[in-house]
Amino acid sequence: MSYQLSVLDKSPVAAGENATQALARSLKLAQRAESWGYKRFWVAEHHNSEQLASPSPELLIAWIAAQTRTIRVGSGGVMLQHYSPYKVAENFNLLSSLAPDRIDLGVGKAPGGLPLSTRALQLGVNLAEKGSFAEQLALLDSWLNASPSADEETLRATPQPPHPASRFLLGASEASAGLAAELGWQLVFAAHHNGDPQLMARVLQHYHARSRGGRALVAVQVVVADSPAEAELLTDALRLYHVSVKNGPAVNVASLEQAERYVRQGGYADYVIEPRTPSLLKGTAAQVHAQLESMHHRYGIDEFIIDTPLADEAARFKSLELLATARLVAA
Repeated sequence: MSYQLSVLDKSPVAAGENATQALARSLKLAQRAESWGYKRFWVAEHHNSEQLASPSPELLIAWIAAQTRTIRVGSGGVMLQHYSPYKVAENFNLLSSLAPDRIDLGVGKAPGGLPLSTRALQLGVNLAEKGSFAEQLALLDSWLNASPSADEETLRATPQPPHPASRFLLGASEASAGLAAELGWQLVFAAHHNGDPQLMARVLQHYHARSRGGRALVAVQVVVADSPAEAELLTDALRLYHVSVKNGPAVNVASLEQAERYVRQGGYADYVIEPRTPSLLKGTAAQVHAQLESMHHRYGIDEFIIDTPLADEAARFKSLELLATARLVAA
């Protein structure tokens, strides 16, 4: 197996527990992932959610990096539309100074929440002045690329670390692929949100044809168990709902209730809510690795970001351990 594995964590809050317990589990999982040989541990950004305890990736990254030793820690990702690119550059330059050569900056275009939280996050922001996502990303890249200067009139995102954060753009479109290639960022194709193999092939080909030697990563949802039947049982209740809005952004949410809240909070009148089967790899470790190996050879994927959508701690930890252990045994 010539591909690498990394972990995406959303700090899920299980039934009957609080956010403190969920965040303690995120740290425990990061430490276990490090011992199991995973390359990266990324944390997500979700707002106004009782089920997910991770609205601020930067804070979680600092906490986890301080209590791990070798694993790279990063965001999967920072939702740039809500923030000043300059402040994001400052945050990740500071993180990279605290944990040299271990910090990843992953940036996403999604809101990370429903319209209510988006409006609150962008309160007072002049969106026309802020510019498009592409312009915001280019500004962020320029702050991260700024060289040291003795000129006190030059604006820099300080502190400037010896090893700046590695940069990743999360997306599932040819536009995202082109933007990542243009800026020299690595692309992370979000197959955990849209696993359409034809779309993935087009996007990855678009990126590889335009990037200067860059290799795309792919985020996938994975559930591993001791048997196919057990994996089927663990994933049986997982649901996904796609909301398409006329003249508005489309989103994927985890429940029909969330889909209806999205429409209601956004004040949308022309929309379609569709139940969809989650894009998921499931089965025994051998079965899942066979699928990853096939994707590796077919699409030239050298690294997979593993999202395991299970709130149960034992099942989630076991899934990630089985996947990592099978890879080590095969290697």
